Amino acid sequence: MNILVLNGGPRKTGRTKMAAAFIERTYNANHFDLSERELPLFNGDETRAHLQVIQELKKSVTDADAVVLLSPEYHNGMSGALKNALDFLSSEQFAHKPVAIISVAGGGKGGINALNNMRTVMRGVYAHVIPKQVVLDPDCFDYDQKGLVNESAALVHSLIEELTLYTKAFHKK
Repeated sequence: MNILVLNGGPRKTGRTKMAAAFIERTYNANHFDLSERELPLFNGDETRAHLQVIQELKKSVTDADAVVLLSPEYHNGMSGALKNALDFLSSEQFAHKPVAIISVAGGGKGGINALNNMRTVMRGVYAHVIPKQVVLDPDCFDYDQKGLVNESAALVHSLIEELTLYTKAFHKK
């Protein structure tokens, strides 16, 4: 199964990148990392859709059997970097594709609004966001190992299992 991890965190050393890298390593997933790839600002201009980086983004999503979206929560929403990337995509890439969502929050009660934003945008491109979702707070990370603590790794594992279940069910046609 070809899983694409789309890191919507713009920080090169942020926790969102750490979580995305953990998923890539653990589940042998492909990735498109918005902290490493510079996308132009979406403005609806068709000439931007032909840029190599946008074509690579579209191909990565199209070729994936399933997608994991990760975003930090900024001001009660997903990152601008992730929203900008998603604006270059459409139902052509996402229709009926299983998607899992993860928000990386600063602690307390954050994270849920970014998840809701991602779920709303995915509905707009006809993706199937699975019911299970995960919020990762600062205490969910193993900073020495650049990964997740056991309890959080188990949450992510459960998310990936559900994503796999939905993906297999979808591909049984």
